[in-house]
Parts: sequence; structure tokens; C-alpha cells
Amino acid sequence: MLKVEGMNVFYGGIHALKGITFEVPKGKITTLIGANGAGKSTTLRAICSLVKCKSGKILFQDKEINNLSTDQIVKMGVSMVPEGRKIFPNLTVQENLNLGAFAREDKEGIAQDQDLFCELFPRLRERLWQKGGTLSGGEQQMLAVARGLMSRPKLLMLDEPSLGLAPLLVQEIIGVIQKISKEGITILLVEQNAFAALKISDYAYVLETGCLVLKGSGAELLNDEKVKKAYLGE
Repeated sequence: MLKVEGMNVFYGGIHALKGITFEVPKGKITTLIGANGAGKSTTLRAICSLVKCKSGKILFQDKEINNLSTDQIVKMGVSMVPEGRKIFPNLTVQENLNLGAFAREDKEGIAQDQDLFCELFPRLRERLWQKGGTLSGGEQQMLAVARGLMSRPKLLMLDEPSLGLAPLLVQEIIGVIQKISKEGITILLVEQNAFAALKISDYAYVLETGCLVLKGSGAELLNDEKVKKAYLGE
């Protein structure tokens, strides 16, 4: 579904991504793991044109999207849930969800999807008229994921969805990601909780200082000695 070929990204004089190449197969969960500053978030931001590639290709469903604007990419079916949730704290839960559907015009479908995602996250239904900033951290993350789904994406990119959450909430979010995948949505997951991410991943890549250094199935990387030492605390 998504192919990244030789992507280079610079921040001024800093070479943030160094010719990385990887694929995200349709209907699968693909994970990028790595330390802080490895380039994981930059990869997602480059895919949706929030930062520009110096060189390389990004293909979504065999169409090159390098030179498209972010809103055009969203309309094609790519959605990103950013690190730190980035909900609108002064807007209600309902208004945050509506903003997730900004590229859609099917009012009936939008209402149906809102009901569907409120079933996925029951706490959101109870708080539809509450301001986003008054929600707990876990509830804000649920809102961020639901907002990302409101565009009806074919590819959902999640940037550190478990960041700052208590262990029980981490498991809840991971469970939701699995449910979303079972509905046929392709997922590209960036996650520092390597153990939780690799357990649910079909494919995974390891990023180190802007370079892809390892790849394999989630199970293979879980059992890789280098990964165990560097990311799994073993």
C-alpha cells in the first residue's frame, strides 16, 4: 500500500533521514521502533508532507505523493495521529471528531462513523459535549485516535500512541489498534514501547540515527538479540 524509496530529509544542516526504504503492506500492522531522535516521527511527517523530502519517492497505492499537500494526501486516504495527541483543548469532543472529517461531505456517514467510534471508545460518548482539555491523558489519546479515524483512512499512522499512559491504558490502546487492523485499515505504528508494538506487528523496522538497520516480522525482531539488548531491556 505504501512504499518509501530512498527518502532523505534534512532539518537545516542535519541529515535526519538517510535514504531509507521500506514498505507498509495493505491490511497489516507495520511498526517503526528506535530511540529518541532516530527519525521515527520525521518519517511519518514526511509521508504526509508536513516536512519535505530532499530526495526519494513516497508511493501510496502506486501513486507518487511527494509533491502533494497534506490535505490532498488526507483525501487520498492517509491519516496521522500525532505524538502528544494534539487535540484541540478548547473544543468539545464532538467538535474534535468533526474536524477529523473535514475532507468529507457525507453527513450521514460522518454521523454513523461517530457512533461507531464511540462504541470503540465508550468514554467518548459520555463526554461528547465536554471540552477536550478536561479529559484525562488516556481519554485524550482515545479522542486523537478516533479523530484520525473520522477521515475514513486506508492508512492510519500512529505516532507514539502509548506515550505517557499508565500500563493498563497502554494495553487498552494496543487492543484498540488490533481492532482497527481487523477492520481492514492498514497501520503504520511508531512506538517507543517496543515490546508491546512488536507483539502485535506483522512487520517491523528498526531506525537508528536516520538509517534503517534491521527489518523482519514482529516475532523475529522480538527474538533478535540486538533488539532485546537495545529496546527490550534484556
